[in-house]
Amino acid sequence: MDTLGLVWGVLVLSGRVSEAEGARQLFLRVQAGLTRLEVVWLDGGYEHRIEEWVAEHCPFRVEIVKRSEGQKGWETLPQRWVVERTFGWLNRWRGLAREYDYHAATTQAKILLAMSRLMLRRLTA
Repeated sequence: MDTLGLVWGVLVLSGRVSEAEGARQLFLRVQAGLTRLEVVWLDGGYEHRIEEWVAEHCPFRVEIVKRSEGQKGWETLPQRWVVERTFGWLNRWRGLAREYDYHAATTQAKILLAMSRLMLRRLTA
């Protein structure tokens, strides 16, 4: 998603796929449509797992957003609150509040529908 919290790409995968592998697949899927994208922020879990691959295969760069040294417990990080806020918006949509779907494509479609609804509400407000 972008800094406004708008979803630019969705990829739902099995729990057996690592986050780094899922990110690679998503980046390959969306990079052609995001020509002006310069920086992608990732959390500390991706550190040393994806930076080199992105440098080789993608036109943008990644920056790892980590918590402050010595910080214990929860901390608000400037870039990550946008993602959490968007997840909150999406979870208010009844179709995404519970996960009962068998196929990943169904969940992807529901996420895109919910985001389309949010974007249309912004345009008409």
